[in-house]
Amino acid sequence: MSAEQQNNEEVTIDLRRLFILIRKHIISILIWMIGMGLIAYGVSEYVLVPKYTASTQLLVNRKTADANQVYANQQADINAITTYKDIITSNVILKAASKYLANPVTLVKKATPAKKAVYKTNDGTRTLVKKAVKAKPAVYKRESKSYSVSASELASAVSVTTTTSSQVFTLSATAETPAKAQAIANAVAKEFKEQIPKIMDVNNVTIVAEAPKGTKSYPKVKMITMVGVLAGLVISLLIIIIKDLSDTTVREDSFMTNELGLTNLGEIAHITMPKDWNFTAKTAEKRGSSRRRV
Repeated sequence: MSAEQQNNEEVTIDLRRLFILIRKHIISILIWMIGMGLIAYGVSEYVLVPKYTASTQLLVNRKTADANQVYANQQADINAITTYKDIITSNVILKAASKYLANPVTLVKKATPAKKAVYKTNDGTRTLVKKAVKAKPAVYKRESKSYSVSASELASAVSVTTTTSSQVFTLSATAETPAKAQAIANAVAKEFKEQIPKIMDVNNVTIVAEAPKGTKSYPKVKMITMVGVLAGLVISLLIIIIKDLSDTTVREDSFMTNELGLTNLGEIAHITMPKDWNFTAKTAEKRGSSRRRV
């Protein structure tokens, strides 16, 4: 037998032994898999702090009256999206967004100053030309709940993703609650829209879709549970294989002859004694003495 054939035979025997071990310990393997899966599910569902992600989409392009420049401007905007990503995560935008989140109000109507009535005198007669106007305060609209989030915290919570050959990019924010994630995404998008015309030669920023309430993004319970089940399978197989390798029992005659170099003189079959058989030393002595007397 060649060395290659012997190696193939050993591999076949090892695989066969592995299948025998799996079949023998299938119940313990299943217990390990189910147990580790339940532990992973419990940790991911009840121990790990959940995170929620909300996303908004923005479009940035240049307005131009020249039809020949439209395509060139679109390509320039697509190439500049990387720059927009850096601007969104810059301190200029994030500090303004942090300030807005602390007091998220939007001016709906400007304050109106008071104006005196205007009269016109003609031939000694005083005529009202314009009525007096009372002062009116500015009207603000509260967009969301107030949140205390620093610029550095916003930098780690905000991410930007782009699509190839598209002027639209997605701004995502991650937070501990769905409402907070929504507020952060919309605040950063708002400040970006207001600040980008001052930073770059861009005169048209559109928030294509405002961020809805965030959806759970971490932990991924199903994935973690499957990892736990797989870990249970691997751990159980390792334990079974290690126990089997540490077992020094000789299972085959070939081990004695091939590995140890011993000569096989024969085999002794396993003898099963009857349950009512009670062979003791006294019985042996009695049988020996009776034989001697004979």
